[in-house]
Amino acid sequence: MGKINRALLMLIAMGAIMLTAVGIDRGMQHVKDQRLEAERLERYEKAYADVADIEMTIRELARDQEALEAYLEEHREYFDDMAGFVEDADGSGEDDKSFSEEDMQNISGNRAEDTVSGMKPGFEEALDVSGNETGSVSENGIWGVSGNGADDVSANGILQVSGNELWSLNGDYLWDADENVWRDISGNIIDPAGESKGTVSGNVQEEIATETTLSLQEKRKIRGSYMETRMQNELDQEIIAGGRVDFSDVSIACLGDSITEAANLSDKEDYKQYSYPTRLGELLGAESVTNLGIGGSSIGRYWDNAFVDRYREIPQDTDLILVMGGTNDGFCMNQEELGTMEERKARTFIGDLDELLKGLKEDYPDAEVVLVTPLPNVLHDILRKERDYLLPQSIIVNAMKTLAGEYGIPVIDLYNSNILDTHDAAVIYNYMPDGVHCNESGYTLLAEHLAAELIRMYEAKAPADDILPEL
Repeated sequence: MGKINRALLMLIAMGAIMLTAVGIDRGMQHVKDQRLEAERLERYEKAYADVADIEMTIRELARDQEALEAYLEEHREYFDDMAGFVEDADGSGEDDKSFSEEDMQNISGNRAEDTVSGMKPGFEEALDVSGNETGSVSENGIWGVSGNGADDVSANGILQVSGNELWSLNGDYLWDADENVWRDISGNIIDPAGESKGTVSGNVQEEIATETTLSLQEKRKIRGSYMETRMQNELDQEIIAGGRVDFSDVSIACLGDSITEAANLSDKEDYKQYSYPTRLGELLGAESVTNLGIGGSSIGRYWDNAFVDRYREIPQDTDLILVMGGTNDGFCMNQEELGTMEERKARTFIGDLDELLKGLKEDYPDAEVVLVTPLPNVLHDILRKERDYLLPQSIIVNAMKTLAGEYGIPVIDLYNSNILDTHDAAVIYNYMPDGVHCNESGYTLLAEHLAAELIRMYEAKAPADDILPEL
């Protein structure tokens, strides 16, 4: 009997030791998790403070074309298309391709030795195409702004001021905004490829249509973002004007961050009237629009007001849900926080986005859900200069497109569209003065592009009886 008691006591003691060990291990893990969480929060808070500083710097430099060009050029090697990444769709980030020196593009999308990007209307300086200081004259020619306009006809490029717009081009043709046509150096009307005569309206549609499957890096080699934005906007306006889908009984909800909220315009009275959701509703003639944009929010739960935690605020009777995000995620997220397609863990970008898309499909079965990728922004790449753990934006975009495909959710891919890309200084001058957020004109352009994409989407799937007849 004594032996049995001793054995029981031994077993009890061993169990107590094991429980104590487990408790100690869990306690140590808890302490470790708390330390990692504190480090993460500190890292995120520092990143957002730096974002605010860079936004202010760009806003101040935007008043001085030469200074802004120099600032962007200083960070050029960290731009996504310079980084050598060609990512798999699952966001593995394998560095399996690099670009040669000949492939390198400058911030306007032109070859580095050809031109600098267009100047903001109102700059009363002169620059040569080599980027020499204001007022200098080189063998390459002068960029001038005098009176109603001035042309530089050189081997490296042509610049014209027409009306209120200034365009930078990397070939031997220019855009005549007064006549709505492209011209060669002799003034003859040509198409954007320089192959045949014609007005821009007919050629823009054909040219852009052939480029829809190209990546952002490939599109940058064709033209700069400012030119792409203007060309695409003309096509968008034509689609909107000719749209034959009735949206008058469609209620729209837009889930997003500060770009959706138009938070940068919050100093204006009734500032959300300038936001893209408000303009989108007006352009489509929608029944209603709910703006669920919150500045500083992200798709994943590693920051405040995550999309995945507040999508249920969308009204139940919503017919169309637009989800536009990923910008703030990219400012802070590392490889571990990206997650993997295999695990899809909570509190990772892939895991939380998967939960968000699944929840939208299940909780709003009658609504059309559309995912919108983030615009490419130069702040992301400037941050990467001091944070080597940050991932290229394209990895985030590829993960978004892959997950949306699994759920049958259509994607409007702003990232690869080459519009409103602040790696082009002319885009900052005219539409995005802090490098991330639009001004009033920029939000209108964004709304027009989304409206045109939605019209095409609805027309492609709508029954013939739902299509309005042509006027």
